[in-house]
Amino acid sequence: MPEPVIRLLGAHEAGRLVEAIRAVYGATYDVVWLYDESEVASRISRGVLLSAIAEMDGELVCHSGLTLHSPADRVGHAGQAVTLPAARGHHLFTATKRFLAREAAGRRLFGMYSEATAAHPYSQRANVELGAHESGFLLGYIPASVENSVSPGRNRRQSAALFYLALERAPGRQAYVPACYREVVLETIAVCELHARMADVSRRTRVPRRSTLHTSVNAVTNVAVVTATEPGTDLSEAVSDARGRLFGHGYDAVYVDLPLEVPSTGLVADPLHRVGMSYSGVFPNPKWHGDVLRLQSVRSGTFCLADVAVASDHGRRLLGYVVDDLGRSGHEVDQGEAAPRPA
Repeated sequence: MPEPVIRLLGAHEAGRLVEAIRAVYGATYDVVWLYDESEVASRISRGVLLSAIAEMDGELVCHSGLTLHSPADRVGHAGQAVTLPAARGHHLFTATKRFLAREAAGRRLFGMYSEATAAHPYSQRANVELGAHESGFLLGYIPASVENSVSPGRNRRQSAALFYLALERAPGRQAYVPACYREVVLETIAVCELHARMADVSRRTRVPRRSTLHTSVNAVTNVAVVTATEPGTDLSEAVSDARGRLFGHGYDAVYVDLPLEVPSTGLVADPLHRVGMSYSGVFPNPKWHGDVLRLQSVRSGTFCLADVAVASDHGRRLLGYVVDDLGRSGHEVDQGEAAPRPA
């Protein structure tokens, strides 16, 4: 195997990334802008996409990207993971993402969030080797239509593990966590070295009567995210209405994001179990600065727990909590038989 060269991709080379995405995923990758060469080039030029590649004999064989919403952001989202078949088994993804993490640290970013498929443990292990830790699980997040040569032939939705890689110490943000989730969130903050500290809600806190909710949908993945920028006393009713409407429109999964920096989150989120929402994890939402508590509700029968692979002891404990909480919210958990995994 020739010695790989790992470097940043230039804006003028954007077409090479588009070609790699098509080679591995065909037309099924859920990030639509990655198929648009001019958009990829624009993001690299504007400093909102760091694109790390590995080359062998001049051919792009691996890619790992870091996206920002603004060049001033201090936490980025790592994704766009692509390893061509000829390069698999040589730990190139780990090396490429390690290079990307060094670049991010050099730009004084606090950390990197990422999702890794739970259909197999390989990309999860790469994150663990880099020092990242699981901060949650998105059950049934990946549609069955997403195909690649690592996990072919699945006819069920797949799940994703959330990871956070801390790069630099940062000022601690207050986190107002509902009582029912304080223990699991506290452990996640400690293990992942999140920039948050548990805070108690003041008795003088005024909770608005009406919640402010914003809904975004992804037609490719067939999921919806409801962001509560201002949770109010009607949160349970508002979330129940949104969940019912979105499932009625045919979406397979509904996620609810609650801002941990807002005191009312700590007061009004406990009853959401009763309207079918369960714990997913701590996750950054681009529509809200800071960490959010993400809850989830997945259409019955769309995913199987046996398909979920985990790569660390912490991940296994966290997945156990997520699955238990799914049951507490009234969901039936399909244990099933695992789909065949690649050798």
